[in-house]
Amino acid sequence: MSEDGSIRELDGKTVERIAAGEVVERPASVVKELVENSLDADANRIAVSVESGGKDGIRVSDDGIGMTEGEVRKAVEEHTTSKIRDIADLEAGVATLGFRGEALHAIGAVSRLTIETRPRGAAQGTKLRVEGGEVTTVEPTGCPEGTTIEIEDLFYNVPARRKYLKQDGTEFAHVNTVVTSYALAEPDVAVSLEHDGRETFATTGDGNLRSAVMAVYGREVAQGMVDVAADADAAGDAVGDGETDSLPDGPLDAVEGLVSHPETNRASREYVATYVNGRYVRSSTVRDAVVSAYGNQLAPDRYPFAVLDLSLPADTVDVNVHPRKMEVRFADAEGVAEQVEAAVEEALLREGLLRSSAPRGRSAPDQTEISPERAGDPAGEPEGDGDGTAAGADSGGEPPAQPPTRERSPIGPDDVRDADPADESDGAGTAGTAGSASDVDGIPTGSDGGVESADRPAGSGTGIGTDRPASDTSDPHDRGGRFRPGTEQARLGDDAPATGERETFDRLPAMRVLGQYRETYLVAETDDGLVLIDQHAADERVNYERLRERFADGATSQALADPVELSLTAREAELFEEYTDALARLGFRAERVTDRSVEVRTVPELVAQTAGPELIREVLSAFVTGEAAAAETVDAAADGLLADLACYPSITGNTSLTEGSVVSLLDALDDCENPWACPHGRPVVIAFDHGEIEDRFERDYPGHGGRE
Repeated sequence: MSEDGSIRELDGKTVERIAAGEVVERPASVVKELVENSLDADANRIAVSVESGGKDGIRVSDDGIGMTEGEVRKAVEEHTTSKIRDIADLEAGVATLGFRGEALHAIGAVSRLTIETRPRGAAQGTKLRVEGGEVTTVEPTGCPEGTTIEIEDLFYNVPARRKYLKQDGTEFAHVNTVVTSYALAEPDVAVSLEHDGRETFATTGDGNLRSAVMAVYGREVAQGMVDVAADADAAGDAVGDGETDSLPDGPLDAVEGLVSHPETNRASREYVATYVNGRYVRSSTVRDAVVSAYGNQLAPDRYPFAVLDLSLPADTVDVNVHPRKMEVRFADAEGVAEQVEAAVEEALLREGLLRSSAPRGRSAPDQTEISPERAGDPAGEPEGDGDGTAAGADSGGEPPAQPPTRERSPIGPDDVRDADPADESDGAGTAGTAGSASDVDGIPTGSDGGVESADRPAGSGTGIGTDRPASDTSDPHDRGGRFRPGTEQARLGDDAPATGERETFDRLPAMRVLGQYRETYLVAETDDGLVLIDQHAADERVNYERLRERFADGATSQALADPVELSLTAREAELFEEYTDALARLGFRAERVTDRSVEVRTVPELVAQTAGPELIREVLSAFVTGEAAAAETVDAAADGLLADLACYPSITGNTSLTEGSVVSLLDALDDCENPWACPHGRPVVIAFDHGEIEDRFERDYPGHGGRE
């Protein structure tokens, strides 16, 4: 605010630099605008070269139609364009990639910009130079047909913006994403990308999309891609070697492109490239629809490779949503999502890549209630209901498949939280027979289920699957944890924390587990109400903190018996070049074999038991994902690696737990520094207090008088 608080008009220079910031956010923004201009200029070849991630230099050359001297002078002025004439053209739908008339002017305002251009068939070209928004020289020059634009010292006159640019690897990753996206959008245009003088990729421009995919993602990915071709008017018409599927009713005219085999995936959404009428955009509507089409064939937080172009009438989509033209607004977003999902799903079904809703190659585990294992019973086997039928089996049918054996822990056998048989029962042997009480969504009820009867005094109810008298406070199997089963209601959180402990996060409340809901959430009673505990998130938090403690003592490597060769995408290969030393600090030792493959010789010891050398791809991405500066440090990448590793062995949803497993899990969770969230930020515990519960049941209605 000015000293006197008065409102005043900003000078032209300040306005220019503020406006430039809307269009030119980082080097990738510049590259995007220039590549779009080249494509709009009917180029057959586009060469992009950057230095230091684009911070020190950007060069984009094309063989397009070029510009005359008068046209190039006009092009660097504000709000000048050859793409539209007036508002009518904008409202009718923009067919070109550029249309705002801001790009060159905005770029020139925050850099030193040089343009060399020559129209097709002209005898000579024009060289124009702009510095900080001012045209400094215009002169004739000899140059090839087309246009070459060079940018030096980006943000040299806006030091605050330059200060917040990321490391070279991160900035180049953004540049790579942009150039890759347009190379895939226009397979009939030869597109190349260089970084610091080294070629990253080059497409042939032969018009074959799969060929372009191979150039930027590698042969392994290209061979695993599936054709998507769906048309609103089609009815299984043959197209080339494939066929065109019929789209359900909706706003789209067609969906075309490639999607990957479910097993060919990454943790980053960067590889889901979406286009609208040939324009590269980021659309969560389309991306989510693509992922949804895979159903259970993709693990959570995994994304396929996809290159999909959506065709629809230009007046049903608004591309004028953001200055950088990266977002679009559909008139019927829901209809778009339904059609995209249908098109991708049909393509995967046609290739036999979609299966049942059960996890890959497994039957869904049978429904069993939480109860301790009886002495002499096979571990983990459900008790019979008296007629030889396993609990939960449909009468008269085949018994359900047993849950698959699971590898539980990357930490070692001492850290597996499945309790010993002696810890899972109080020896009374009076647990209710499975199926003898009503069972609603997996929560056992009745005298054996841990849900107190109306006439039972609070605090004297049974523990899970036990029926010990309330006066019996002995527990011969107590391991000193904060959570113990039994009618005495020993509660998680009863022990007072040590001085100085948990300075940041509160301990879990005292609680008594009532049962398991849908074999995914633990239901427990607290002094304040009820809580739901996500068993996977809880186990993930426990695994993460134990892994983190081990990693803090120093990352150790384990040599592979046989080195593993991995193929990388262009983006991953470039990141490997920059972050080789950082990978070594984490315990990965690898060497280049070719420009697009590496040989992994050692992996972190923590990885060896759960993941594998392939995880190196995810770690590379971790160095450049996230906008916070901390996301680019080795420590932050290590933290993300540990969070991912913690997920692999953790208890999943739809897993029946014994009483001992529940006890051990909650004991371990309460010992965590932060028991409230998994390492990826999802909540572990959700609480419902008495007031909220009573409000939902409208127990305060007039005339109720507080009666129970």
